[in-house]
Amino acid sequence: MSEKIPYKIYLSENEIPAQWYNLRADMKNKPAPLLNPGTGKPMTADELSAVFCRELVEQELDNDTAYVDIPQEIKEFYKMYRPSPVIRAYCLEKALDTPAKIYYKFEGNNTSGSHKLNSAIAQAYYAKKQGLKGVTTETGAGQWGTALSMACAYLGLDCKVYMVKVSYEQKPFRREVMRTYGAEVTPSPSNTTNIGRKILSEHPDTTGSLGCAISEAVEVATSNPGYRYVLGSVLNQVLLHQSVIGLETKSALDKYGVKPDVIIGCAGGGSNLGGLIAPFMGEKLRGEADYRIVAVEPASCPSFTRGKFAYDFCDTGMICPLAKMYTLGSSFIPSANHAGGLRFHGMSSTLSQLYHDGYMEAVSVEQTAVFEAAEKFARAEGILPAPESSHAIRVAIDEALKCKETGEEKTILFGLTGTGYFDMVAYEQYNDGVMTDYIPTDEDLAVSINALPKVLGQE
Repeated sequence: MSEKIPYKIYLSENEIPAQWYNLRADMKNKPAPLLNPGTGKPMTADELSAVFCRELVEQELDNDTAYVDIPQEIKEFYKMYRPSPVIRAYCLEKALDTPAKIYYKFEGNNTSGSHKLNSAIAQAYYAKKQGLKGVTTETGAGQWGTALSMACAYLGLDCKVYMVKVSYEQKPFRREVMRTYGAEVTPSPSNTTNIGRKILSEHPDTTGSLGCAISEAVEVATSNPGYRYVLGSVLNQVLLHQSVIGLETKSALDKYGVKPDVIIGCAGGGSNLGGLIAPFMGEKLRGEADYRIVAVEPASCPSFTRGKFAYDFCDTGMICPLAKMYTLGSSFIPSANHAGGLRFHGMSSTLSQLYHDGYMEAVSVEQTAVFEAAEKFARAEGILPAPESSHAIRVAIDEALKCKETGEEKTILFGLTGTGYFDMVAYEQYNDGVMTDYIPTDEDLAVSINALPKVLGQE
């Protein structure tokens, strides 16, 4: 191995970014504003402050400030697990016999096991600074709930988590980590909220969805003084906090003069993808460089590739603000056989606008192919990847194999959002040969898409 580039490229502690990067500042077409579902008008800061922390509302609405200082307390917390390494996948390259150069940013070196902690500690910090008693949230696969429970324990905040019922049952260990950190975890939909009871009365056998869990968490936050709701993906503020991933990645690669040709990220609501691509997309928007950027989503929940770019509710209970995004409809519930995470019905408004404007691509992949790629990666690189990340791994491997066919020496970068050690039921299903693929039909999707709210004349 004659190249100077090491297996792991580490930044020093002093090179942790001092500011987050707000990608929206460089977008010519800004994301459409959140709308009040009652009036159809853009949400004001006062209206949003009833649900979110005040400073997070300011970040949510800020389309113009390019760089936001990271508070010192958050920087000190980041030092517990940041900077995270950029790893050259030499062993995977060898296993694939490809001339491609493959790099990945690994976000699994913290107790929560994923990148979600980057925003969890920020949102918990602002809640604490505001003098709140606690926060409520939802979680799907459990990575966000785990991260938030850890952040709240660190800051002494109460944490109430509504966990999608199918994940609550499939991933008991993730649930118990949350409880170990002091969180109250409730399977959703539940009988503890008005919205949960309504959903259960209409769909008694439902396995739940992120949209259901969001509705319950928001109801609890808005009906209990001293609480606010926090979200682990989709929102602009979350992409802002997660930009630390891309900023570190670019700094590490720049040290060795490495410029990726293809940047690949898994896409559910957009937190990991938005964070990874932020500085690279910024260069693309400013005309300073060009990159091929690929979002990878599950074929069973294909909001980018088969959804509609329209205003929709972020929650099944239809109490949250309306967001313009690529969506399958807030009533869409992924098949219970879907074990790979990335279960949200819609996509970040920021990423949706960039996709709509042609700045990036999107592909969907079936879950058996995803887990095949996960095992190939684990055997070569020694890290058991999270199912979510494995969607990006699948496409990274496919791109590397195309290079093998053509002889091109492309440089591929993807995001490894975290580890899969709490996702062993899904790996067990794959290894036992009982995992199946499900792709919703056009008729399946039409039911929820046709129920989109009629806003501003959208069809």
